[in-house]
Amino acid sequence: MSGNYYPALKQINSVCNSSFGLRKIGNSIAKSAAKAVRGQGCRILFLNPLKRYLVTIGSYGLSDLFLRKGPLDARKSLPDILDGKTVYIADIAGIAAEHGIQYPEEDRKQGIASILGIPIAKDDKVVGEIRIYTREIREFSESDRNFLLSVADVCALLFERMELSILMERSYKADKEKLESHVPQLPTNALRPTSFAHPSEEEFAKLLDFYRIEWLYEPRAFPLRWGDNGVAEMFTPDFYLSEMDLYVELTTLKQSLITEKNRKVRRLKELYPEINIKLLNKYDYTRLLAKYGYSFAGEAKAEGIERILYSDTQIQRRVRVLAKRISQDYAGEKLVLVGILKGVVCFMSDLMRNLSLPVIPDFMAISRYGGDARVVQITKDLDSTITGQHVLMVEDIVDTGMTLNYVLKYILARNPASLHVCTFLDKRVRRIVDVPLKYVGFEIKDEFIVGYGLDREGEYRNLPFIGVLHHELMKEGAKAKQG
Repeated sequence: MSGNYYPALKQINSVCNSSFGLRKIGNSIAKSAAKAVRGQGCRILFLNPLKRYLVTIGSYGLSDLFLRKGPLDARKSLPDILDGKTVYIADIAGIAAEHGIQYPEEDRKQGIASILGIPIAKDDKVVGEIRIYTREIREFSESDRNFLLSVADVCALLFERMELSILMERSYKADKEKLESHVPQLPTNALRPTSFAHPSEEEFAKLLDFYRIEWLYEPRAFPLRWGDNGVAEMFTPDFYLSEMDLYVELTTLKQSLITEKNRKVRRLKELYPEINIKLLNKYDYTRLLAKYGYSFAGEAKAEGIERILYSDTQIQRRVRVLAKRISQDYAGEKLVLVGILKGVVCFMSDLMRNLSLPVIPDFMAISRYGGDARVVQITKDLDSTITGQHVLMVEDIVDTGMTLNYVLKYILARNPASLHVCTFLDKRVRRIVDVPLKYVGFEIKDEFIVGYGLDREGEYRNLPFIGVLHHELMKEGAKAKQG
């Protein structure tokens, strides 16, 4: 091997032995590997237990739009790697899906010319892949390939360690003594399961899949307490959202059992302050699904507003304040306002009328969770060209951030001169995906609100005020939509 490879291998081995999270380790490996072979991009992929889909563990030099282009089917995307072969495509131009490129158009948009794929094998079985991307047509040397095979061996050990953490946690729960005398097989439902421990986990996974948010199921066990014989207590969060570096624990159990979960989460934060974790209790979970239109049985039918949160006067006063700030910040510029139909119509109209600079209004529409679409889709695209333009994303309300996160990535792919967000309401307490907000009207509590464009099953949008829906409508059996 050339001397250029040894520093990269040293760095890769060092980061693999660190206490960093899986995503950070994967990203570091991808960066070191790409730079060592003079590639412009790299992706570290894990093959799910059913050997069907490839899950991104780390990446370097690739846009979010490219990484979220869709699920990678191992049988359609460079399928020969599954047989343990190194795959090299010198020029992807003109190569169709049936020849091993699953998303040829997306690859060309990314500017990819050549791809080199290396299998990651453990016990003669392929468990993942390393993919190197270049923007110019080029050949890889034998030394390049040997170096990447060495990196693949390191990745195989990393994946084994990742699986072992799951194995240890489940073994302690089942029978701690068996860990010393017997090592059971890794459960087939690890990471991307075919079944879940609870229906709420399955529904949450569907919601994440709809918004194309990559996730791993129970990927890591955290020791919380030690005894004389080793680890006495461990905690395994339900989901890891790799893109946000966030762990999510769902608890739809009885209220009396939530205290114990809270204790574990607090203990985890004390021991591992670098770990980001969010606990969703039963109330959080049902409200989350209500937000995206999930239908519950036993719907309670009632009408009425419990109280007015913001009057028409308060709304218009705050809109004028936001418009003044925006006008000052964009003085001398032309601004494109982008809103997502339908809830933003009232706020965007009022905001536009109060701006003292030239604006171009435009609207998008997206599919909603719970409909016919399997993943989130743009059902109405922008009418205007935003390349090189200053764009302000206007939102009625931001709560989980999942919808806005998807749309911002979509707009950024159009190369605007700048992109910022203005939302009238910020329900930060519900945030799952942390999205940047430059202009905020009001930050509100976790209440179901209607009016001023916000609806429940298509109603209440035309109210001139923002009100809190009567609590009888928001009991656990309610079916509701916002946005």
